[in-house]
Amino acid sequence: MAPPQPPAAGQESLVARLGFPDLTGNGRFVAANVIDSLASGLVMAFMVVYFTGTTDLSLVSVGTSLTLGYALALPAPALAGWLLDRIGPRRVVAVGNLVSAVGFVSLLLAGSAWQIVATQLVVQTGASLYWTSGSALVALVAQEHDRTRWFAFIRALRNVGIGFGGAVAALAVAVADVNGLRALVALNAAGYLAAAWLITSWRPVRESAPDTSAPGAKAPPRAGYLMVLRDGAYMRLVAANVSFVLASMVLSILLGLYATDSLRVGAWVAGVLITLNTALVATTQTVASRWIERRRTTRVIALAAVVNAVAFTVFAVLGVLPSWAVAVGLPAAVIVYTLAEILGSPPMGELSVALAPAHARGRYLGVFQLSWTLGGVIAPAALTTLLSWGPAWPWLFLAAVSVLSVPLVLSLESRVRRGTDHASPPAGSAEPAPDTTALEGNPS
Repeated sequence: MAPPQPPAAGQESLVARLGFPDLTGNGRFVAANVIDSLASGLVMAFMVVYFTGTTDLSLVSVGTSLTLGYALALPAPALAGWLLDRIGPRRVVAVGNLVSAVGFVSLLLAGSAWQIVATQLVVQTGASLYWTSGSALVALVAQEHDRTRWFAFIRALRNVGIGFGGAVAALAVAVADVNGLRALVALNAAGYLAAAWLITSWRPVRESAPDTSAPGAKAPPRAGYLMVLRDGAYMRLVAANVSFVLASMVLSILLGLYATDSLRVGAWVAGVLITLNTALVATTQTVASRWIERRRTTRVIALAAVVNAVAFTVFAVLGVLPSWAVAVGLPAAVIVYTLAEILGSPPMGELSVALAPAHARGRYLGVFQLSWTLGGVIAPAALTTLLSWGPAWPWLFLAAVSVLSVPLVLSLESRVRRGTDHASPPAGSAEPAPDTTALEGNPS
C-alpha cells in the first residue's frame, strides 16, 4: 500500500499552511504535553532556590545532593526503553507522570541531604521515562507525511510551556518567596496526576498490538540493547546528537556567565536573550517545519550543525570586540543559534524514530535518550571549566563538536532511502527494516 500523502497545496487549511499537524482526536495528548512542559518550567529551574530556602543546608550541599540524585537516575532511559518495548509508550508516559507526581510530593517533605538525593532520583526517573517515550508517542499520533510537523509542534509547545512556567515561577518567588514555590510544587504534583489520566484515557488511532495468537502469526524477533550498540548507523546518530545536546545547554549554563563575567553586560540581558530564543522557537518552529519536511532529513540536520558552528564562532569573537559591537553581535548570535535549534530539533527527533526497528524502538530510543542524560551531566562541568581557561574556549569547543557531527550525520544517507525505500537492518539481525517512509522530501 502506498504511504499516505499530504493534501495538495490548494486543499490545505490555514492551520496546515502554518505548519501545524492535524490535531483531530488528539486533544488529550496535546493537553498532557502542555502540563508536562509547564511543570518543567515552573520548578526545575528553581530547584536550588527551593532547597536552599526550605532547608538549613548550604548551597554547596544542595548542589552536590541534586547532582548525585541526577547521576543515580542515569540508568532510567535504559529502563524506559525496556518498558517501551513491553507495555507501549502510552503506559510508560503515564507511569513517568505518576512517578513525577510522587517525586514532587516528596519535595515538600525533604529536609536533609539524603532526602534531596532521593527526591531528585525520583523526579529525574519520572522525567526520563517521559522524555524517552515522547518520540514514540509522536510515532503513534503522526501520519507518515506529517511526522516532521508533529515533532516541530511538540517542540514549540514545550518552549511555550517551559517559558511561561519559568515566568510564573519567577513571579511566585518575587511575590511569595519560598512559600510561592511550595504552592507550585504541590500544583505540579496535581498536574502530573492530570497528565497521567489524560494520556491513559487517550486512544491514538494508529495504536495497535500485533495479534500473535492467530494461526501462523509470528512473534516479533527478540530485542536487546546489544543489538542497538551493534547498529553502527544508529550509534553514529546518537554520537551526532551529542553536539546538539551540548548546544542546548548554552542558554541554561553558559550564556549568563559569559554575558556578565566576560562581556560585562547586565544580568538582565541574558534573561532578555533567553526570552528571545523561546519566543522565536514558539512562533516560527511550526512554520519552519513546512520547509524542513520538503528537504532531505540528514542534510537539514547537517545544515543545523553548521549554523550552530557559525553561532558559536560569533559568540567567541564577541569577547574581543568593542561594547557597541557586542550590543549588536550578542542578539545576532542568539538568533543564529535559535535558527540552528529550529532546523535541527524536528528532523533529529524524526530520524531517531525512523531508524529504529518497530519491535525494538524502545531500546533504540532509550539509547538515544542517554545522549541527553549524559550531556546533562557532562555539560555543566565541561563548559564552566573551559570558560575558566578563557572566554573563547567553550565556544570554540562547541563549534568544533558541531562541525565534527556533520560527517556523522551525512554518513547516514546510505541507510536512509528516498520515498518508500527502507533502510537495511543492522548486521546480524533478523528484524524488519526501520520505518523510513517519507523521511526525505525533495533533496534539493
